[in-house]
Amino acid sequence: MKLIVADDHALFRDLFSQFVASAEPNAEVIQCDSAYGIEELLKDGQDKDFDLVIMDWMMPGIEGIDTFRRFFSDYPNTSFAIMSGVIEPNHIKDIMDLGAVAYFPKTMSSKSFLKAIELVLTGERFYPVLDYGSGAQPSYYGEKTGTLSEAQARYDFKSKEIKLTPREFEVLGYLVKGATNKDIARALNLQIVTIKLHVRGICKKLDAKNRTQAALKAQELGLFE
Repeated sequence: MKLIVADDHALFRDLFSQFVASAEPNAEVIQCDSAYGIEELLKDGQDKDFDLVIMDWMMPGIEGIDTFRRFFSDYPNTSFAIMSGVIEPNHIKDIMDLGAVAYFPKTMSSKSFLKAIELVLTGERFYPVLDYGSGAQPSYYGEKTGTLSEAQARYDFKSKEIKLTPREFEVLGYLVKGATNKDIARALNLQIVTIKLHVRGICKKLDAKNRTQAALKAQELGLFE
């Protein structure tokens, strides 16, 4: 298989390329760091040469949903997949409706990521199914098979009893990583005061005195890998 991986973080691109190469020796991964780089690789009919283009939701050259709409229209011979660490559910739906073959959350393990790519290359679509009504977190499905991948949600009976909202669960994930309120606000495109409210709610539900204790309890409960 021949892939393009487009992300403005060089470390992610390198790690992704190394993992694919180790798992699939015959695979070829071409890297670029922006939407402009993708266009350079796909211009003059070269879009037929690639099996899949995996592009980050937010990187240089991306100007909202219109950029993706233009890519899908200008290069109909290429399959596009979107990846992101943070994205709103309505944006996932918009991207899939436009013609993306997959949305890959960056929270997936490397093995799950590769399996999802292989699924897409067989002609299926891959995307998260979000069930906010039941309090469940994203579960990942192939559109035709409907089979849960190993990247399924980490919400178990303990987390449901805690009754964290999807956004609180997301913020808690950043707390576990040691992110500051400012870092989280920037990543989620929210106000710092909003993040403080979420942290307060998380601490209350986990019966934690502070953010550090909340992160430790989350790990003890097995909410995050």
